[in-house]
Amino acid sequence: MQQDSVRREDEAPNLGGLDGLVPQPFSRRGFVMTSLITGLTLATPRVEAQVIRTDAEGIEAGEVKIPAADGPMPGYYAVPKGEGPFPVILVIEEIFGVHDYIKDICRRLAKAGYCAVAPELYARQGDLSTMTDVKQIVAEVIAKTPDAQWIGDLDAAAAWAASASRGDLSRLGAMGWCRGGRGAWLYAAHRADLKAAVAWYGPLGGERTPIQPRTAGDVAPEIQAPLLALYGGADSGIPVASVEEARDKARAASRSVELVVYPEAPHGFHADYRPSYRKAAAEDGWAKALAFLKAHGVA
Repeated sequence: MQQDSVRREDEAPNLGGLDGLVPQPFSRRGFVMTSLITGLTLATPRVEAQVIRTDAEGIEAGEVKIPAADGPMPGYYAVPKGEGPFPVILVIEEIFGVHDYIKDICRRLAKAGYCAVAPELYARQGDLSTMTDVKQIVAEVIAKTPDAQWIGDLDAAAAWAASASRGDLSRLGAMGWCRGGRGAWLYAAHRADLKAAVAWYGPLGGERTPIQPRTAGDVAPEIQAPLLALYGGADSGIPVASVEEARDKARAASRSVELVVYPEAPHGFHADYRPSYRKAAAEDGWAKALAFLKAHGVA
């Protein structure tokens, strides 16, 4: 696929489904990041020896420009070779940007038969390729990114996948890690045609602000797709009780949440480039995630 073929600036994504989730209207700003991070993030300790590197044999993969409401948004895609159409997975990044770990996840998904797309959701708020301080990222980027903005960007990425990369939106799923795990909960509450979502250790609580008015726990009773929640029992920042509470709220509203807790796993147990990586939990969670997507029509 030629990248030039996807550099269109068409209609803004429909945000009508955000009613009750985010305030309207919201403002857009120009892009600070116009391309993705090269290599791994500089903002956290790394263990290079355990990094998983997935090749591109049998797939197409690379950086693209995704038409958003205010211009081309950088992103990464991976899709099997062939005509398709293929089921679509929206890959929701951690707080560190679409760096090599997120890109590799896209390639892993493509090897499993998916059209995977990871938009750089923080491209307007700051240049994550230059940031080395987690507190700076949280204060200057994460806290200043409106939920309406990144949800609209995921919608735009889904539309791009269907139009430019042989994706089938009748088989649409979402998968997110850390802050992206929170995103999986919120996106499942936003999008009625989402078939399934997977949240890897996404926070359920947090501060409510005018631009981020609801937590993942708040929207748990409103999710519109089955959700698989993968969490670590040794996660010091996300009490298992908070995840169980969200699950129970969802089930009380007749929503489907399947919770898997790995008792000894810390936060970030799937992040193979970090000291928090736990191979057994990561591999088991990945297998469960793929089986969950398939069971709910994303295959």
